Amino acid sequence: MTTPALVPESSTRSSRRGGTGGDYARLLRRISDAGLMDRRPVYYAVRFGLVALAFVAGWAAFVLVGDSWWTLVVAALMAVTFAQVALVMHDVAHRQVFRLRRPTEVMGRVVGNAGIGLGYGWWQDKHTRHHANPNHEELDPDVAPDILVWSQRQARASRGLPRLVGRAQAFLFFPLLMLEGVNLHVSGVRALGNRSMKHRVMEGALLFGHFGAYLAAVFAVLPADKALAFLAVHQALFGLYMGCIFAPNHKGMPTLTGDDRPDYLRRQVLTSRNVRGGLLTDVALGGLNYQIEHHLFPNMPTPNLRHAQPIVRDYCTEIGVPYHETGLISSYSEALRHLHHAGAPLRPADRMPGHA
Repeated sequence: MTTPALVPESSTRSSRRGGTGGDYARLLRRISDAGLMDRRPVYYAVRFGLVALAFVAGWAAFVLVGDSWWTLVVAALMAVTFAQVALVMHDVAHRQVFRLRRPTEVMGRVVGNAGIGLGYGWWQDKHTRHHANPNHEELDPDVAPDILVWSQRQARASRGLPRLVGRAQAFLFFPLLMLEGVNLHVSGVRALGNRSMKHRVMEGALLFGHFGAYLAAVFAVLPADKALAFLAVHQALFGLYMGCIFAPNHKGMPTLTGDDRPDYLRRQVLTSRNVRGGLLTDVALGGLNYQIEHHLFPNMPTPNLRHAQPIVRDYCTEIGVPYHETGLISSYSEALRHLHHAGAPLRPADRMPGHA
């Protein structure tokens, strides 16, 4: 398992190919001329400080509330904080913060592995492959048929649990997201068994150090019943929030298969969705509501994405590339309709002749 930097194909190589490949190079020049690829150290210093303060305050509130059922409110607030820490790790991994690999990896492992129990090495490898081929059924791990199926072709080929869940997956989607927090932890641990993963010992030590400290703190402060309830609420809401952040980005957008690989610009724009909203949406989704711009320029600092949006949108109109943007609720509706459509071959009623 390798951990390459999360960066796009070389714009120089795109320019040399000419034709549609040159479209990205021209857009990159416009973005660079606007100064939108420049680092934002003050922004990240303030953001890191606020997230760290919220993280510490959450644990302090947990201790102060102590043996009380009000601790479940603290669990809900800490779920939000953990997700915001994950978003910080996301930006660090994309080298939006540090140019050099070493400080990027150190910060990523401290924030991810030690901070919230999310394996940095495993996640970065997975996320890099997603960025290279978003929504490609064979190449993007985020649309691999695991429990859910993402196309009717996957549905017809499914067996076991995906075949059972796929029948009603649109209705089960949000409840299943409550398991995503645990899934992220388990996936990070399972990845430690891959010999090609770099720094496995360090990754494992930080991961299990987090799990040990986390469980020790919870059971030291709370009796068993409240401790188990705290763990359930905290991890369920953490997973639900993480899923709600990432679900609007690509779910329900066109999927690719086989040799379907448009040029870099079209591959990123056509498979991504932007979500409209103000400052609250930007904070809640960590800037990933500008998903098209993020996929085109993954190492662009998050606060610059909203400034890049009108440039990218106008350029897409200029070259005739569809640019999809919708509201938050509509984005979830589109994703759920797509899931329901993908599972149609698994529903007996939908297989009947003449069924719409």
